[in-house]
Amino acid sequence: MKKNLAIALLVMLIAVASCSFTNKSFEENDKDQLLLDLITYVLEKGHYQPKDIDDDFSVKVFEDFITAIDPTKRYFLEGDIEEFEKYKYQLDDQIRNKDISFFNLVYDRLMLRMEDSKEIYKEVLSKPFDYSKKESIDIDYDKQPFATTKAQLTDRWREQLKYATLGTYDSKLTLNRPVTKTKVTTEGDKITEIKGDALHDDEMPEKPMTPEEAEVASRKYTESTLDDFFDFVGDMKREDWFTQYINTIVEEFDPHTFYFAPEDKDKFDMSMSGKFEGIGAKLQKRKDQTKIVEIISGGPVWRDQRLEVGDEILKVGQNGEPPVNIVGMRLDDAIKLIKGPKGTVVDLIVRKVDGSIEKISLTRDVVELEESYAKSATVVKDGQKFAIINLPKFYVDFEDYNNRNAASDVAKEIERLKEDGVKGLILDLRDNGGGSLKTVVEMAGLFIKDGPIVQVRSSGQKKEVYDDKDERIQWDGPFVILVNELSASASEIMAAAMQDYKRAIIIGSKQTFGKGTVQNVIPLNNIVRGNDQDDLGALKLTTQKFYRINGGSTQLEGVKSDVVVPDRYSYIDLGERDQENPLPWDKISPAHYKPWIGYIDYDQTILNSTKRMAVSPQIKLIEENAKWLKKQQDETIVSLNYDDYKNEEENLKKKSQYFKTISDYNSHLSFQSLNYEKELFASDSTLREKRDRWHKDLTKDIYVEEAVNVLQDLKINNNENAKLVSTKN
Repeated sequence: MKKNLAIALLVMLIAVASCSFTNKSFEENDKDQLLLDLITYVLEKGHYQPKDIDDDFSVKVFEDFITAIDPTKRYFLEGDIEEFEKYKYQLDDQIRNKDISFFNLVYDRLMLRMEDSKEIYKEVLSKPFDYSKKESIDIDYDKQPFATTKAQLTDRWREQLKYATLGTYDSKLTLNRPVTKTKVTTEGDKITEIKGDALHDDEMPEKPMTPEEAEVASRKYTESTLDDFFDFVGDMKREDWFTQYINTIVEEFDPHTFYFAPEDKDKFDMSMSGKFEGIGAKLQKRKDQTKIVEIISGGPVWRDQRLEVGDEILKVGQNGEPPVNIVGMRLDDAIKLIKGPKGTVVDLIVRKVDGSIEKISLTRDVVELEESYAKSATVVKDGQKFAIINLPKFYVDFEDYNNRNAASDVAKEIERLKEDGVKGLILDLRDNGGGSLKTVVEMAGLFIKDGPIVQVRSSGQKKEVYDDKDERIQWDGPFVILVNELSASASEIMAAAMQDYKRAIIIGSKQTFGKGTVQNVIPLNNIVRGNDQDDLGALKLTTQKFYRINGGSTQLEGVKSDVVVPDRYSYIDLGERDQENPLPWDKISPAHYKPWIGYIDYDQTILNSTKRMAVSPQIKLIEENAKWLKKQQDETIVSLNYDDYKNEEENLKKKSQYFKTISDYNSHLSFQSLNYEKELFASDSTLREKRDRWHKDLTKDIYVEEAVNVLQDLKINNNENAKLVSTKN
């Protein structure tokens, strides 16, 4: 379905462009100019909601490009910016005229300023830092102006380097008190414990350092990491920086439109094939921060369990070597440091969501795709058996849809669960980032007789309604869906359809992620007629928008849960609404459908659940934690005084310990695998360990416990003719 749209779009673009983009034009123009012209054309012709490339667009590109390459404002001077500003309202004209003089000016000046910066940081780090001095730094760099003089720039470097060095200074003073940390191995999820400092295990001295020794050593260490950083940046080519410029332009259209340079396109193709080699986490750039926004099931991060969504990676080291500071580094460059061949070790210095700093060493691996598949478990409460199906994503084999997909796998699990006598079903879509549209339409059809599931609209086209045409119902019993802020795209389609039909009760966050758009990848080489030598990369382009069957878009607003319960991400900026340049929410005409009327007490069940959650001590503690985390993230003034640093660190430690009691919760429910899986345990001890860990986590999960309570409360209308009512569009 989605693949066919991509082909149709490509055919349309090629048909219109074949007269303009030829091998001849490529020979007469610089490759950068051709690329700029080509991408602008594809954006204007193919994007779902193309923007006017005007003066306002020009200002946004200008500001965002400067921010992207100098987020901490420690390279350019105010005089440089004033010189650049002559282009501030001209970039729209430059884009149309294939003029890259603005980029050339900024790039040349950046290279010059980076050379200047090497002298500055050497000068700053040649002098001791006074950690007894009462001073602070504001790490919200957006609020700061550019330095006007070299002296001001040097002092900015001093503050930033003192801030970067403070934690290292503290670690070298306290290395005589080892902290137990864990390092993950790749064999059977076995965790091997090591003793060592959270930051520098390989540098632990036999005796503690004096403050003077620690101050010197920490400056030397910071200088070494900066040397490595500038060596890394020095290896970057001009085309790498031009790719950043191109992406600044395309990302003004929406946060999911992205240009892949040829090398990055190869990596994207590999990821789409289902092979993830690295640490198994999706990263995102927020200003100068590199944050984890998704953890891939089965990968090293998932197995290790110490990293979580919202954690910020500060430094990256290779197998015990001094780590490189990636704060302010381009995301692509940071990823190059983090990724690597299977079996190699990467050391991550991480600022946790709670503000603490920790070193986490991971052995890179290929993500085990089996952990992305649906899995189920049963639980007995008050003599009734219920079930949960966990679905990490809406997966599909694009080469052979019938080979394996999420819909057919969930259908199989439901049949097994029915044979086992379950009376209610939970579908866990938390952290499910989406996947195949065809799969979610088929899966939703497992729970209703027939009728519309989702509406899709392309730019300038009439809406399409995707229906379930199979009148069979795989599951007609009580049904609950769990969601959170990271449930996105196809997950939102599933939850929205079941909510609109009143087929399932949705329990979870105030709203889901809010990604209601569809992207397709357009290889740019296919548009340039006669170009069979130079690889131009590809453009991931937003081409469609999803709409619920009630007419509302899932874009920005997501799906609002029937029973809203807080989690630790409730107040943190994670959703589509917190991205740069998201497409707006809108509404179209609803599809023709009738709610499923199989429940006797649907509204009363929601009310009962809401009341239970409102008085739960565990939920109150979770919400308190969520508000505290938000407060920590909003705090941008950081003291550079060592005593203040230690006091704040101690307070963070106490608060973190206080909130760790959340994981001590015990619902006293006992979860079991189905018999077919138990038979596999005899020959697959790793699978047994994974399921045991999952069942243990379920026991501590108050959201799952409440879902079971809701299943108990739901009463089915046994009038078959009434409860199976639904109509096709």
